[in-house]
Amino acid sequence: MSKISELLAQIKNLQIQTKDLVEGIESGAYNSKFRGGGIEFSEVREYIPGDDVKRIDWNVSARHNNLFVKEFVEENELNVYLILDLSASNNFGFMKSKLDLSFEVAVSLMFLALKNNDKIGLGIFTDKLEKFIPSKKGKKQLLKIIKELLDYKPKSKKTNIMESLTTLNNKLKRKSVIYIISDFISDSYDKPLKFLKLHHQVTLINISDLKEKEIPEIGYAYLEDAETGEQILVNTSNKNFQKQYKEIVEEKMKNNQKNMNKIGIDMINLSNEESFDITINKYFRNKWKMKN
Repeated sequence: MSKISELLAQIKNLQIQTKDLVEGIESGAYNSKFRGGGIEFSEVREYIPGDDVKRIDWNVSARHNNLFVKEFVEENELNVYLILDLSASNNFGFMKSKLDLSFEVAVSLMFLALKNNDKIGLGIFTDKLEKFIPSKKGKKQLLKIIKELLDYKPKSKKTNIMESLTTLNNKLKRKSVIYIISDFISDSYDKPLKFLKLHHQVTLINISDLKEKEIPEIGYAYLEDAETGEQILVNTSNKNFQKQYKEIVEEKMKNNQKNMNKIGIDMINLSNEESFDITINKYFRNKWKMKN
């Protein structure tokens, strides 16, 4: 099978896997969560005969010695970005890797955006923002992004959410709906999220695995950090160790949720305990009920 045929097969398979989410979310729930009203400033472009003279930006025109007008867009056209963490810790998974789940969630949300005629863009990060594709409309853009996701090889194994989101904030020119998909195993990243929230609608999708919360009893074993390669010898059969490990993992998850609640950013927690389309559908429906 050729590489193009393989790619098309993978895309078709992803489309089938994501069908339940796209068809299950009522358009009203999706639209009421994000869509606004009126118009907002988009960009400045050169004047074209017939443009409303009231839209001329005289400051920009004077600097360039040519006429420029302000371009506006309707707010009901969403600018949707999927920002994916491709660091090494996401390769872990019992039934399915966190990375595979991330892809399925991202592609589901892309098809949902396409269905609603929204623009779609992509960001890929590890310890920095490695790839950024500006948002555009249409199926061609969707296929371009999926191909990039399937082919992309991360340059780093590590995670630095703070630096990655700071770079992202500098790249976004228009008000956007941003889904950040990660396991959020990283140092503090509250500050860039606060800045993003000033101008954008941000939702975190926390990908975890049931087996991350527990250690199998196999006696002495080396635990290795997937991102740093650091190893430590532990007795996995020790009841105190198992208890402490579980408490640390649960405490970290609670703190993550608490910090996001303080900032006012939604965090959707996904794992292999429940099908992701069910969890995300619940999220949109609850938001729709709260708004109505």
